[in-house]
Amino acid sequence: MTGGCEILAVMVASQSPSSARKSVPGRVFKPRRLTNDFYEGERTETLARSLLGARLVTVSRGVRTSGVIVEVEAYLGVNDPACHAARGLTKRNAVMFRAPGHCYVYLIYGMYHCVNVVSDPEGIGSAVLIRAVEPLEGLEVMQRRRGRSIKPIDLARGPGRLCEALAISTGMSGEHFAHSSRIWIEPYTTFAPSQVGVSGRIGISAGQEMPLRFFVNDCAWVSGKNAAVPGRIKRYR
Repeated sequence: MTGGCEILAVMVASQSPSSARKSVPGRVFKPRRLTNDFYEGERTETLARSLLGARLVTVSRGVRTSGVIVEVEAYLGVNDPACHAARGLTKRNAVMFRAPGHCYVYLIYGMYHCVNVVSDPEGIGSAVLIRAVEPLEGLEVMQRRRGRSIKPIDLARGPGRLCEALAISTGMSGEHFAHSSRIWIEPYTTFAPSQVGVSGRIGISAGQEMPLRFFVNDCAWVSGKNAAVPGRIKRYR
């Protein structure tokens, strides 16, 4: 199966969403989602890598939107200075300490949402931040949510952008990806080890040196460095 980083090549070249597939309001979706075993069977770093190539799906007001995950970061609990759990259990981060597979959404700067997959056994407080997705379904809806002036390449390239594009908010925090009717993750494609890049995490003030950011190499939808130049997008199988 052809994976992320080529599906929207034509859109990137034209910078127009006119060819995007439309979501169907009111449709009942029967997702082929990842189950509890997927989240409970792997530690945080391994789970982060495994999420690359999976499809993040939301349904809001009957409209399905989705994107293939191309960039993530791992946060390792109380001993990780950049992790919310480093300051201990609080009302804000309580979801992080739940069982693996829970959805943890928080607000930054009072306006941007960030979505995470809780990982590791209950009580540890680890999670994987989803940093970027390549839009797959509902592109015209994403464009309306993000604004008509936003270039298609920037629809979901970054944690705040992807949450706005997929209508993810703190109201979803506490849902479980294996059971929620509003947000879940489906298998979609896989990437070979040679196609996955590793670096320090970005946009943080502590723990930047830890190699816990994982991303698809040469992918235009990656939010940080090592993204491809639009128009030179590789095909992954």
